[in-house]
Amino acid sequence: MKPSNTRILATAAVAACLAGALAPAQAQYKVVAPDGSVTYTDRPPAQANLRVTPMGRNATAPAASAEVGLPVELRQVVARYPVTLYTTSDCVPCDSGRRLLQQRGIPYTERNVSTDEDGQALERLVGGRTVPALTVGAQPLRGFNDADWAGFLDAAGYPKESRLPRNWPVPTATPLVARAAPVAAAAPPQPAPPAALESPPPPASGPRF
Repeated sequence: MKPSNTRILATAAVAACLAGALAPAQAQYKVVAPDGSVTYTDRPPAQANLRVTPMGRNATAPAASAEVGLPVELRQVVARYPVTLYTTSDCVPCDSGRRLLQQRGIPYTERNVSTDEDGQALERLVGGRTVPALTVGAQPLRGFNDADWAGFLDAAGYPKESRLPRNWPVPTATPLVARAAPVAAAAPPQPAPPAALESPPPPASGPRF
């Protein structure tokens, strides 16, 4: 059976969208900000708190430790188009999105959205506060739609069936915005111990006979 023209055009549209949105062709560096946002640039930024990864065929950036155990072809896709899942607790669509990624064997990072600060960061990243949200490279997807998610994962080059090692760990969700360590409250001042009472001087006595 030959694929319909509509399906061919839809697949071509997804591929074209990825080509334009996932990573600009002229970009030489991938830059990850502390809030998790990803940008691409042809010049390395000067800020010290950014994670900068060289891109391109001649890039020699070391693989992240979490990617060392991946097959080579999968590691290359992860390096070009990393997948991040944004979820919140007690969210059935989030569970469905997570299950799709795990069944397909997609290495992904999960970020939890639970505070207003997280919501603001998510809106900056994907253009809205809807969860689940997914980013494939720089392409945001808001809300769970298995066909849309599968289409972008296909176009990015992820395999349709899992090629992860059997012992590959399921990622643990971490807060989207890093939480500052709570400052320990100062202990209340303790009252000074009462001063020891001095013994009264012995009564004066005359000479003994």
